[in-house]
Amino acid sequence: MSTEKPSKVQTTSVIHEPLDLGEICREIDAIDVQIQALLNARATAALKVAEVRLAEGNNQSADLYRPEREAQILKEVASRNEGPMGDAAVQGIFREIISASLILEEPMRVAYLGPEGTFSHAAADRHFGHAVEAIPEAGIAEIFRVVESGSVRFGVVPVENSTEGAVNLTLDLLTQTSLRVCGELSMRIQHCLMNQSGSLSDITAVHAHPQALAQCWHWLNANLPNAERVSESSNAAAAKLALEAPGIAAIAGEAAAHLYGLNTLEKGIEDEKNNTTRFLIVGDQDIPSSGHDSTMLLVAAPHRPGGLRHLLQPLEDAGVSMTRIESRPSRSALWEYVFFIDVDGHQSDATLAPVLEHLRELAPLLRVLGSFPRSLSRSE
Repeated sequence: MSTEKPSKVQTTSVIHEPLDLGEICREIDAIDVQIQALLNARATAALKVAEVRLAEGNNQSADLYRPEREAQILKEVASRNEGPMGDAAVQGIFREIISASLILEEPMRVAYLGPEGTFSHAAADRHFGHAVEAIPEAGIAEIFRVVESGSVRFGVVPVENSTEGAVNLTLDLLTQTSLRVCGELSMRIQHCLMNQSGSLSDITAVHAHPQALAQCWHWLNANLPNAERVSESSNAAAAKLALEAPGIAAIAGEAAAHLYGLNTLEKGIEDEKNNTTRFLIVGDQDIPSSGHDSTMLLVAAPHRPGGLRHLLQPLEDAGVSMTRIESRPSRSALWEYVFFIDVDGHQSDATLAPVLEHLRELAPLLRVLGSFPRSLSRSE
């Protein structure tokens, strides 16, 4: 056995030159100049696209807004992102670039469930960017009406919540309208407590939409057990009321606190931390395939034993994935139901198109409510 001592490992210290803050700032300034030049170059190219379409005789404004093209761009943005910024942050920046470029080609008005500062407002901003003109409406039915009238291009409507379930009014209106579903957005709902004073000890009443009060029930019991709970038409309306007195607190999204100048006392007070709302984009436009789409169907099953199972069998046989099914009472007959079914794929796809033709032969009613790019927040 050797008794020789191991040789001592020599280490070399790496000496870092001190960072020059002024030099870094000059580097950032130079990059900003490049970014600005590229933004203007991109906007100029977008205007050329509009010129080409007009020259080809495509003067319909629907031809200028291309949700499927936008979805492809944002998917590619995420796939080539190497950091340090996260995918969602980079996609958000590109969403605003696309939004600003679009309004150079055509002004766009989008309706949402108001007032300002609601989660529906935030969903409209996230889907279309801040450059479009967002119009608040008092109710979901009003959103459908203004889109049908042509006074706005699109409407943003809630269709389901992960804790509260389906929004039945939206589903019922989809059975009655000629509008199509043109997009979807799933948004994490984070409830914040806010008031004028910035102090929990001042709060005597908490105002919010009834759903928000229910979703924060455990937190309110633990932290404000003696505060009165008051239902409002929306969380944004509650935020407005919180401006009136320090004793009134509101539950709303963080955007409402910024909009109405309130102090955010606590963030994330919802009991279910994965609370998510899915929104649909409705409009008078057929959306071409993006390569990563969903299709929403309205179906009535044959009124016989096993009718629904028989109707769904062609989807399984073709390997078409059904991602959601929801039933609603039919307005045509007592104790009969229609079904809202979401499937993967576009109605024009080689796999899905023949299945839909088969279903038309089997079902008393089959309507394709729309094919649209899948929400970026949905899992692949």
